[in-house]
Order: sequence, then structure tokens, then C-alpha cells
Amino acid sequence: MALSSPKLKWLIVRLGQDMNWWVEETSDPINWDTVDGLSILDPRQIAYVIDSADQLVDYGLQSSLINDAFYKFHIVSDLGNGRIKLERVKDSLLDMSEPLFALPDIVDEEKGPYADLISQITVARVKMLNDVIEFEQRFTIEELEEEIREHQNNEYMEGKSVHAFAELTSILEYVPEGYEIDRDEEEIVIDHEEEGTGLDEEFPDLEEEDIEEDETMRWGDEGEEELDEYEEEEEGEGDFEDEPKKRKKDRD
Repeated sequence: MALSSPKLKWLIVRLGQDMNWWVEETSDPINWDTVDGLSILDPRQIAYVIDSADQLVDYGLQSSLINDAFYKFHIVSDLGNGRIKLERVKDSLLDMSEPLFALPDIVDEEKGPYADLISQITVARVKMLNDVIEFEQRFTIEELEEEIREHQNNEYMEGKSVHAFAELTSILEYVPEGYEIDRDEEEIVIDHEEEGTGLDEEFPDLEEEDIEEDETMRWGDEGEEELDEYEEEEEGEGDFEDEPKKRKKDRD
């Protein structure tokens, strides 16, 4: 990919049966030469990430990193069959006047804004864990990174693409095996019916049966380890607007 993407003006994205959005086509096929396994966060997911990251501000995380790490898009049309067209905007994710999708800036996968965000939330999460848990030995960044990397490698070996939302939450919610965090402020809820968000009005009515299978997506309950912190509180019917509320769940 090129070092900048001035021609990245619109995207066509598709909703998978895993309720994640995946990029199908871009306006800039030269600089964004492949969209295989390219994921994008929907408005509810990016709002969840922002809320989850708030608890790490006291541990050195700068909220502005989140805004810098993504290209922002809004919905312009429903193309049917679980597909929508998005148009790029310059709005801030931290002060959204409308629901926005967020595409990770992975132009430079190792040193770009999204890579920097991943690094910074990792550092801040480790600081928080050492602050709230009495470890026998201080927990390290290397230990967290090694476990996350091992899990992602297993996904890749199985031919599965790791969604950016799963990548972020795997760090933001990480608790070492054998420990738990019992703090009210750790619990953040994605409320799909929250008044005043405008999400229900903005999102098209997409039925799961209209979605075509893509080999980059994870179907059903298979391979959902990245989101194993979330549990359905009530059964849904499959519509995106009616997706059940999900709550964070501490690992054992």
C-alpha cells in the first residue's frame, strides 16, 4: 500500500453472519490493492472501543490516538444483500454527530497510527493490570503480546481473518488466566436500542439470509474465541438492529 490514501473516498462493505463488517471493494484499488480479510468497525463497535479505552486514560493512553488510527466513513446507500456503500468523512470519532464506521489505518502495518494505537493500549492495559491485581511477579507487556500473538496465529493457521474489533478488545479486556477483575467500571454495555443514538434509523435492515458466504469470514459459533468475553443476554432474530446486548465478561 502507498504511504497515503487520498483516493480512498468510498468503500463497499458486507455484513458477515458473525455480525462483523468486512470490506468488499474500495475506490482506490491501487493503493489498497487487496481487501481480503480487511475489516472495519461499525459505529457501535467504535463507541465500545472508545468507552473501554477511557479506563486506560489514567494509565497514559491518549484518547486522540483512537481518532488518528482510523479513516472515518458514513453510510450513503444500502446496496442490498447485506451490503452498504460508505463515503469517507473528516469527522472526529470522539465527537460524532452521526454514526461513523472506522477503517484501521494499516497503510504502514508496523509504524502507522493503528499500529501505534495497538502498542499504546497494550502498554496502558499492562499498567492497569499491575495496579489492580497483586501478581507474584510483575506482569509484563511481553507476556500479554505473546498470548495475543499466539491466539492470532492459531486463527491464521485455521484460515480465519482476525477482525480489528476482536484485536482491540482482546487487549482492552485482557486478564491473565487464573485472575479476575471485579470492578463496576470494567463493565461497559453496548445498548443497541439506546435513545438518541440514531443508529437504528441510520442502519439498513439487513437480513442474515441475504448474506453470501466469504472464505475470510468466520461463520456461526466456530472460531469466535476473539469475542468470547461477550455473551448474549437474550435471543435475537438475526437482524442487525435487533442484535442482543453484549456484556464484557472477565476471563477465569
